[in-house]
Amino acid sequence: MKNLTYTISIIIAVTIAYIFPDYFTSIGDFKMSKLILPLLQIIMFGVGATLTFADFTAVIKTPKKIIVGMLCQFTIMPFVGFAIAKSFNFPPEIAAGLILIGSCPSGLASNVMCVIANANVALSVTLTTCATLVAPFITPLLMKYLGGSFVDIDALKMFWDINKTIILPIIGGFMLNYFLPKFAKSIHSILPYLSMVGIALILMIIIASGQKSLQQVGFLLIIAVFIHNTVGYLLGFYSAKVLGFEEVDCRTIALEVGMQNGGLGTSLANELGKAATMGLAPAIFGSMMNVTASILAAFWKNKKPKESVEGQ
Repeated sequence: MKNLTYTISIIIAVTIAYIFPDYFTSIGDFKMSKLILPLLQIIMFGVGATLTFADFTAVIKTPKKIIVGMLCQFTIMPFVGFAIAKSFNFPPEIAAGLILIGSCPSGLASNVMCVIANANVALSVTLTTCATLVAPFITPLLMKYLGGSFVDIDALKMFWDINKTIILPIIGGFMLNYFLPKFAKSIHSILPYLSMVGIALILMIIIASGQKSLQQVGFLLIIAVFIHNTVGYLLGFYSAKVLGFEEVDCRTIALEVGMQNGGLGTSLANELGKAATMGLAPAIFGSMMNVTASILAAFWKNKKPKESVEGQ
Protein backbone atom coordinates (compact mmCIF):
# COMPACT_ATOMS: atom_id res chain seq x y z
CA MET A 1 0.00 0.00 0.00
CA LYS A 2 2.86 2.37 0.86
CA ASN A 3 4.48 1.66 -2.51
CA LEU A 4 1.18 2.27 -4.32
CA THR A 5 0.83 5.57 -2.47
CA TYR A 6 4.29 6.62 -3.65
CA THR A 7 3.50 5.63 -7.24
CA ILE A 8 0.26 7.62 -7.21
CA SER A 9 2.06 10.57 -5.61
CA ILE A 10 4.66 10.58 -8.40
CA ILE A 11 1.94 10.56 -11.07
CA ILE A 12 0.12 13.44 -9.38
CA ALA A 13 3.37 15.38 -8.92
CA VAL A 14 4.49 15.20 -12.55
CA THR A 15 0.95 15.98 -13.75
CA ILE A 16 0.89 19.13 -11.62
CA ALA A 17 4.32 20.12 -12.94
CA TYR A 18 3.11 19.65 -16.52
CA ILE A 19 -0.06 21.72 -15.99
CA PHE A 20 1.63 24.48 -13.95
CA PRO A 21 5.24 24.55 -15.25
CA ASP A 22 5.96 28.14 -14.21
CA TYR A 23 5.88 27.19 -10.53
CA PHE A 24 8.64 24.60 -10.98
CA THR A 25 11.04 26.26 -13.42
CA SER A 26 12.10 29.29 -11.40
CA ILE A 27 11.45 31.33 -8.27
CA GLY A 28 12.33 34.91 -9.08
CA ASP A 29 15.82 34.83 -10.60
CA PHE A 30 16.59 31.40 -9.13
CA LYS A 31 16.36 28.52 -11.60
CA MET A 32 14.89 25.40 -10.02
CA SER A 33 17.11 23.20 -12.20
CA LYS A 34 20.01 24.18 -9.92
CA LEU A 35 18.42 21.99 -7.23
CA ILE A 36 18.69 18.77 -9.26
CA LEU A 37 22.36 18.04 -8.55
CA PRO A 38 22.31 18.71 -4.76
CA LEU A 39 19.03 16.80 -4.38
CA LEU A 40 20.49 13.72 -6.07
CA GLN A 41 23.73 14.05 -4.10
CA ILE A 42 21.74 14.03 -0.85
CA ILE A 43 19.83 10.94 -2.00
CA MET A 44 23.03 9.09 -2.94
CA PHE A 45 24.69 10.12 0.34
CA GLY A 46 21.75 8.43 2.04
CA VAL A 47 22.35 5.30 -0.02
CA GLY A 48 25.98 5.23 1.08
CA ALA A 49 24.94 5.64 4.71
CA THR A 50 23.14 2.28 4.54
CA LEU A 51 26.07 0.33 3.04
CA THR A 52 28.60 -1.82 4.89
CA PHE A 53 31.50 -4.02 3.77
CA ALA A 54 29.18 -7.01 4.12
CA ASP A 55 27.09 -5.71 1.21
CA PHE A 56 30.01 -6.31 -1.14
CA THR A 57 30.78 -9.90 -0.09
CA ALA A 58 27.89 -11.15 -2.23
CA VAL A 59 29.96 -10.32 -5.31
CA ILE A 60 32.44 -13.00 -4.28
CA LYS A 61 29.74 -15.50 -3.31
CA THR A 62 27.62 -15.21 -6.48
CA PRO A 63 29.91 -13.92 -9.25
CA LYS A 64 27.95 -15.52 -12.12
CA LYS A 65 24.69 -13.83 -11.14
CA ILE A 66 26.41 -10.48 -10.70
CA ILE A 67 28.24 -10.72 -14.05
CA VAL A 68 25.09 -11.77 -15.93
CA GLY A 69 23.03 -9.06 -14.26
CA MET A 70 25.62 -6.39 -15.09
CA LEU A 71 25.95 -7.54 -18.70
CA CYS A 72 22.17 -7.47 -19.13
CA GLN A 73 22.00 -4.04 -17.49
CA PHE A 74 24.57 -2.40 -19.75
CA THR A 75 23.72 -4.15 -23.04
CA ILE A 76 19.95 -4.63 -23.18
CA MET A 77 18.82 -1.16 -22.09
CA PRO A 78 21.33 0.99 -24.04
CA PHE A 79 20.85 -0.90 -27.31
CA VAL A 80 17.07 -1.15 -26.96
CA GLY A 81 17.05 2.59 -26.26
CA PHE A 82 19.17 3.19 -29.37
CA ALA A 83 16.86 1.06 -31.53
CA ILE A 84 13.75 2.85 -30.24
CA ALA A 85 15.35 6.28 -30.71
CA LYS A 86 16.13 5.42 -34.34
CA SER A 87 12.69 3.91 -34.99
CA PHE A 88 10.63 6.82 -33.63
CA ASN A 89 12.62 9.51 -35.46
CA PHE A 90 12.61 11.90 -32.49
CA PRO A 91 14.52 15.21 -32.54
CA PRO A 92 18.21 14.46 -31.76
CA GLU A 93 18.26 15.63 -28.14
CA ILE A 94 15.00 13.84 -27.29
CA ALA A 95 16.34 10.66 -28.92
CA ALA A 96 19.62 10.94 -27.00
CA GLY A 97 17.60 10.97 -23.78
CA LEU A 98 16.34 7.44 -24.50
CA ILE A 99 19.90 6.21 -24.86
CA LEU A 100 20.94 8.16 -21.76
CA ILE A 101 18.36 6.51 -19.50
CA GLY A 102 19.22 3.14 -21.04
CA SER A 103 22.90 3.70 -20.25
CA CYS A 104 22.28 4.53 -16.58
CA PRO A 105 22.52 1.93 -13.78
CA SER A 106 19.49 0.67 -11.90
CA GLY A 107 18.16 2.70 -8.99
CA LEU A 108 16.94 2.26 -5.44
CA ALA A 109 13.37 1.62 -6.52
CA SER A 110 14.35 -1.79 -7.92
CA ASN A 111 15.41 -2.94 -4.45
CA VAL A 112 12.01 -2.01 -3.03
CA MET A 113 10.19 -3.75 -5.87
CA CYS A 114 12.23 -6.91 -5.33
CA VAL A 115 11.00 -7.04 -1.73
CA ILE A 116 7.39 -6.85 -2.92
CA ALA A 117 7.94 -9.31 -5.78
CA ASN A 118 9.38 -12.09 -3.58
CA ALA A 119 12.65 -11.79 -5.51
CA ASN A 120 16.28 -12.08 -4.38
CA VAL A 121 16.69 -8.81 -2.45
CA ALA A 122 20.36 -9.42 -1.57
CA LEU A 123 21.18 -9.92 -5.26
CA SER A 124 19.18 -6.79 -6.13
CA VAL A 125 21.08 -4.61 -3.66
CA THR A 126 24.43 -5.99 -4.84
CA LEU A 127 23.58 -5.49 -8.52
CA THR A 128 22.40 -1.93 -7.93
CA THR A 129 25.55 -1.12 -5.97
CA CYS A 130 27.93 -2.68 -8.51
CA ALA A 131 26.16 -1.10 -11.50
CA THR A 132 26.30 2.29 -9.79
CA LEU A 133 30.02 1.97 -9.04
CA VAL A 134 30.97 1.07 -12.63
CA ALA A 135 28.61 3.65 -14.18
CA PRO A 136 31.26 6.43 -14.32
CA PHE A 137 33.24 4.26 -16.74
CA ILE A 138 30.50 2.54 -18.75
CA THR A 139 27.77 5.19 -19.08
CA PRO A 140 29.99 7.84 -20.78
CA LEU A 141 31.34 5.24 -23.23
CA LEU A 142 27.86 4.02 -24.15
CA MET A 143 26.68 7.60 -24.61
CA LYS A 144 29.73 8.45 -26.70
CA TYR A 145 29.26 5.55 -29.12
CA LEU A 146 25.46 5.27 -29.17
CA GLY A 147 24.27 8.74 -28.21
CA GLY A 148 27.06 10.43 -30.16
CA SER A 149 25.14 9.90 -33.39
CA PHE A 150 22.46 12.27 -32.07
CA VAL A 151 24.34 14.84 -29.97
CA ASP A 152 27.95 15.70 -29.10
CA ILE A 153 29.03 13.88 -25.95
CA ASP A 154 32.05 14.81 -23.82
CA ALA A 155 32.80 11.44 -22.22
CA LEU A 156 35.38 12.83 -19.79
CA LYS A 157 33.00 15.51 -18.53
CA MET A 158 30.26 12.91 -18.10
CA PHE A 159 32.71 10.69 -16.20
CA TRP A 160 33.30 13.51 -13.71
CA ASP A 161 29.61 14.43 -13.59
CA ILE A 162 28.69 10.86 -12.57
CA ASN A 163 31.45 10.77 -9.97
CA LYS A 164 30.40 14.01 -8.31
CA THR A 165 26.70 13.11 -8.59
CA ILE A 166 26.68 9.58 -7.19
CA ILE A 167 30.10 8.10 -6.40
CA LEU A 168 31.50 10.79 -4.08
CA PRO A 169 28.23 11.13 -2.11
CA ILE A 170 28.01 7.33 -1.75
CA ILE A 171 31.59 7.20 -0.46
CA GLY A 172 30.76 10.01 1.97
CA GLY A 173 27.70 8.17 3.26
CA PHE A 174 29.65 4.91 3.50
CA MET A 175 32.36 6.61 5.56
CA LEU A 176 29.71 8.07 7.86
CA ASN A 177 28.26 4.60 8.41
CA TYR A 178 31.73 3.16 9.02
CA PHE A 179 33.00 5.77 11.49
CA LEU A 180 29.69 6.84 13.07
CA PRO A 181 27.46 3.75 12.75
CA LYS A 182 25.08 4.75 15.56
CA PHE A 183 24.40 8.14 14.03
CA ALA A 184 24.03 6.64 10.55
CA LYS A 185 21.55 4.09 11.90
CA SER A 186 19.57 6.84 13.62
CA ILE A 187 18.85 8.53 10.28
CA HIS A 188 18.03 5.33 8.36
CA SER A 189 14.31 5.69 9.07
CA ILE A 190 14.07 9.09 7.36
CA LEU A 191 16.21 8.23 4.33
CA PRO A 192 13.45 6.51 2.29
CA TYR A 193 11.16 9.50 2.71
CA LEU A 194 13.96 11.90 1.86
CA SER A 195 14.65 9.92 -1.32
CA MET A 196 10.98 9.88 -2.30
CA VAL A 197 10.60 13.64 -1.89
CA GLY A 198 13.91 14.31 -3.66
CA ILE A 199 13.07 12.14 -6.67
CA ALA A 200 9.58 13.66 -6.91
CA LEU A 201 11.04 17.19 -6.95
CA ILE A 202 13.64 16.28 -9.57
CA LEU A 203 10.98 14.78 -11.85
CA MET A 204 8.70 17.79 -11.40
CA ILE A 205 11.49 20.23 -12.29
CA ILE A 206 12.41 18.30 -15.46
CA ILE A 207 8.80 17.85 -16.61
CA ALA A 208 8.12 21.56 -16.03
CA SER A 209 11.30 22.59 -17.87
CA GLY A 210 10.47 20.41 -20.86
CA GLN A 211 6.73 21.08 -21.00
CA LYS A 212 6.89 22.70 -24.46
CA SER A 213 8.91 19.81 -25.89
CA LEU A 214 6.48 17.37 -24.28
CA GLN A 215 3.56 19.06 -26.02
CA GLN A 216 5.21 18.24 -29.34
CA VAL A 217 6.38 14.65 -28.74
CA GLY A 218 4.74 13.74 -25.43
CA PHE A 219 2.42 10.92 -26.53
CA LEU A 220 4.99 9.24 -28.76
CA LEU A 221 7.70 9.62 -26.13
CA ILE A 222 5.48 8.01 -23.50
CA ILE A 223 4.90 5.05 -25.85
CA ALA A 224 8.63 4.81 -26.59
CA VAL A 225 9.51 4.86 -22.89
CA PHE A 226 6.85 2.24 -22.13
CA ILE A 227 8.31 -0.08 -24.79
CA HIS A 228 11.83 0.52 -23.49
CA ASN A 229 10.79 -0.22 -19.92
CA THR A 230 8.75 -3.37 -20.61
CA VAL A 231 11.25 -4.83 -23.08
CA GLY A 232 13.85 -4.42 -20.34
CA TYR A 233 11.75 -6.52 -17.96
CA LEU A 234 11.13 -9.21 -20.60
CA LEU A 235 14.69 -9.54 -21.88
CA GLY A 236 16.13 -9.35 -18.38
CA PHE A 237 13.84 -12.13 -17.13
CA TYR A 238 14.29 -14.48 -20.07
CA SER A 239 18.04 -13.90 -20.41
CA ALA A 240 18.42 -15.15 -16.83
CA LYS A 241 15.95 -17.98 -17.45
CA VAL A 242 17.82 -19.23 -20.53
CA LEU A 243 20.97 -19.41 -18.41
CA GLY A 244 19.19 -21.66 -15.92
CA PHE A 245 18.73 -19.20 -13.04
CA GLU A 246 16.07 -19.83 -10.42
CA GLU A 247 12.89 -17.81 -10.80
CA VAL A 248 13.66 -15.58 -7.80
CA ASP A 249 16.86 -14.53 -9.55
CA CYS A 250 15.09 -14.12 -12.92
CA ARG A 251 12.63 -11.76 -11.25
CA THR A 252 15.48 -9.82 -9.70
CA ILE A 253 17.40 -9.39 -12.95
CA ALA A 254 14.18 -8.42 -14.76
CA LEU A 255 13.54 -5.60 -12.29
CA GLU A 256 17.19 -4.53 -12.20
CA VAL A 257 17.34 -4.32 -15.99
CA GLY A 258 13.91 -2.77 -16.57
CA MET A 259 14.24 -0.13 -13.86
CA GLN A 260 16.82 2.63 -14.30
CA ASN A 261 18.18 5.49 -12.22
CA GLY A 262 15.98 8.23 -13.65
CA GLY A 263 17.38 10.75 -11.20
CA LEU A 264 20.90 10.24 -12.53
CA GLY A 265 19.69 10.50 -16.14
CA THR A 266 17.91 13.79 -15.51
CA SER A 267 20.89 15.16 -13.57
CA LEU A 268 23.33 14.30 -16.37
CA ALA A 269 21.03 15.91 -18.94
CA ASN A 270 20.85 18.98 -16.74
CA GLU A 271 24.65 19.12 -16.40
CA LEU A 272 24.82 19.11 -20.21
CA GLY A 273 22.39 22.03 -20.29
CA LYS A 274 19.73 19.90 -21.98
CA ALA A 275 17.28 19.25 -19.14
CA ALA A 276 14.28 20.39 -21.21
CA THR A 277 15.05 17.96 -24.05
CA MET A 278 17.47 15.15 -23.22
CA GLY A 279 16.13 15.06 -19.67
CA LEU A 280 12.55 14.25 -20.71
CA ALA A 281 12.96 10.53 -21.44
CA PRO A 282 14.72 9.88 -18.09
CA ALA A 283 12.03 11.86 -16.26
CA ILE A 284 9.16 10.02 -17.96
CA PHE A 285 10.96 6.71 -17.51
CA GLY A 286 11.48 7.42 -13.81
CA SER A 287 7.77 8.10 -13.39
CA MET A 288 6.50 5.25 -15.55
CA MET A 289 8.72 2.50 -14.15
CA ASN A 290 7.16 3.01 -10.71
CA VAL A 291 3.76 2.23 -12.22
CA THR A 292 4.79 -0.77 -14.35
CA ALA A 293 7.06 -2.21 -11.64
CA SER A 294 4.31 -1.88 -9.03
CA ILE A 295 1.96 -3.89 -11.26
CA LEU A 296 4.62 -6.51 -12.02
CA ALA A 297 5.71 -6.79 -8.39
CA ALA A 298 2.10 -7.13 -7.20
CA PHE A 299 1.56 -9.93 -9.74
CA TRP A 300 4.66 -11.78 -8.57
CA LYS A 301 3.81 -11.18 -4.92
CA ASN A 302 0.73 -13.37 -5.34
CA LYS A 303 2.61 -15.99 -7.34
CA LYS A 304 5.28 -17.93 -5.44
CA PRO A 305 8.45 -18.73 -7.40
CA LYS A 306 8.28 -22.28 -8.79
CA GLU A 307 11.49 -23.33 -7.07
CA SER A 308 10.10 -22.23 -3.69
CA VAL A 309 6.94 -24.26 -4.22
CA GLU A 310 8.90 -27.33 -5.23
CA GLY A 311 11.14 -26.98 -2.24
CA GLN A 312 8.24 -27.13 0.22
